[in-house]
Amino acid sequence: MDAWRSFLRAHAKVTRCLEAELLAEQRLSLGAYDVLAELAEAPDQCLRMAELAEAVLLSRSGVTRLVDRLERAGLVARERVDGDGRGVVARLTPAGAARLGVASRTHLAGVLRHFVELLDEQELHTIGDLSQRVADAQP
Repeated sequence: MDAWRSFLRAHAKVTRCLEAELLAEQRLSLGAYDVLAELAEAPDQCLRMAELAEAVLLSRSGVTRLVDRLERAGLVARERVDGDGRGVVARLTPAGAARLGVASRTHLAGVLRHFVELLDEQELHTIGDLSQRVADAQP
């Protein structure tokens, strides 16, 4: 249980730091950053809403509300899927890509400062392997 609690504390603290830095420097939440990053890496820079929710670890209703805000800001656009009457994708807009590019500097600097620089190369490799093993074991 000690290892589990330490893992949870570390995750929570690093996540809070990254969120605070993105909000202070970029006026962008960590959740919004994650949505923009997932869309940027997706084929054709778009994902079905259910796929996006799974990728950013939010409920479908949570990702819908977040995409609503990003759409109002012009960073994401929703589009119907051809041949699928109910299918909707979220697509990264050029403004969203530009915003992600600027915000990435803040986020990546934070990841380096709050995580990477605290561990040596072997520790990073080990934590990556262990985290992947746990993730792969889940349904």
